Amino acid sequence: MELHELGIKAAQEGLAKGEFSSEDIVRAVIDRVHAADGKVGAYLTFDEDGALALAKANPRSVPIAIKDLINVAGQPCTCGSKILKGYVSPYDATVVKNLKANGFIPAGRVNMDEFAMGSSTENSALGVTRNPYDLSRVPGGSSGGSAAAVGGDLCIAALGTDTGGSIRQPASFCNCVGVKPSYGRVSRFGVTAFASSLDQVGPMTKSVEDAAILLKALAGHDEMDGTTPKDPVPDYPAMIAGSSLKGVKLGLPKEYFNVGGLDPEVKRVTEEAIRRCEEQGAEIVEVSLPHTEYAMAVYYIIAPAEASANLARFDGVRYGHRSAKAVDVMSLYMKSRAEGFGPEVKRRIIMGTYVLSSGYYDAYYGRAQKVRTLVKRDFDEAFKKVDALLTPCAPTPAFKLGELQDPLTMYLNDLFTIPSALAGVCAASVPSGATAAGLPVGVQFICGGFEETKLLGICRAFEEATGRVTPPRAV
Repeated sequence: MELHELGIKAAQEGLAKGEFSSEDIVRAVIDRVHAADGKVGAYLTFDEDGALALAKANPRSVPIAIKDLINVAGQPCTCGSKILKGYVSPYDATVVKNLKANGFIPAGRVNMDEFAMGSSTENSALGVTRNPYDLSRVPGGSSGGSAAAVGGDLCIAALGTDTGGSIRQPASFCNCVGVKPSYGRVSRFGVTAFASSLDQVGPMTKSVEDAAILLKALAGHDEMDGTTPKDPVPDYPAMIAGSSLKGVKLGLPKEYFNVGGLDPEVKRVTEEAIRRCEEQGAEIVEVSLPHTEYAMAVYYIIAPAEASANLARFDGVRYGHRSAKAVDVMSLYMKSRAEGFGPEVKRRIIMGTYVLSSGYYDAYYGRAQKVRTLVKRDFDEAFKKVDALLTPCAPTPAFKLGELQDPLTMYLNDLFTIPSALAGVCAASVPSGATAAGLPVGVQFICGGFEETKLLGICRAFEEATGRVTPPRAV
């Protein structure tokens, strides 16, 4: 195995044994990026000198790719947008501090949908990212660069963020493990906000055990983020060792299997996953999440509303793009934002501003929050009956670049991931197989809030029982 193909655990074990150095791993990743990323386009920048310097300073550290909305001191943080062109972060996000403290190097910055708004990474203003398994197809989004880098062995592991499915859907498309932690499990300080009541940072890795290692490093209380509890972080890698599916109750939400638009190949792979779980001793139980049909509408009220408020700070005054055509303060705001934001970001700002406006707040935003509570109650009731839910992760495999032009059709990519995001529970996509055409397909496991130990244990048992299926890659 080449060094760039290693996962976190294998890299850490090799470093501990002195088989290679951290500098060797960084150079191997750099060589791989130079050789293959011209075709994939996962990276926006790669701080080669900085990564090598950190590797020399800490010979047992492992390089990690960082989604380009997480602040790293001295590195650009563009959020895939022209409006932040030229911005260099003066500080580290808490997750980056945690990474450095636990032997990880924040190296390259990877592409994303602008301000995390999208499901294909086609909304990036800074370049095209392609799926490493089929270069004519998207890697998913918004963490498409992270998924493409992991799936294409262009990094050891990566960080993504998940607001409505932006870790899990691209993980499914690119054959990697993607974990959305419970809301509050990981600090959001220093992570550019999209929707503050939904955003979570999570690991994107080559195995479930690697995800457990990385999540342990990321998680924990942060005085700068009041949503993070003071409870100790479990030792996830140790606690999931020897996990089994025997006796585990897995719920199948009937609303997730009786929807239009579920690709037959995705349904087949998911059904095979269910059978394999049964063979390993899991008990399969049908459950109902009756408010699922409202989740998409609720999300596309709440998330744009919060985005419209969060993105108000990008005004051309303090940093980022400033219009050369401005003649006064008002035109500075309007022209800088019009020139700097892309079409999808503008669309969501307009939607969000509308639902928060006088006369519409109660009818839209207020009502959406009430229905969100009902969505969460559905999950609470389901978890009284089962240990976890098993569902398709995305309704289709990776689609072709430019194939989905209708925004509403694009939004449906998060059909199976949005409800759990609204509920604030933890969920993960785990590789499960491939279509007849060789496109990766992941299945989703969902557990209750702060039940990451249970989630990772079930995912690892599933991974070990089924074996890792790796379809042929294009790079």
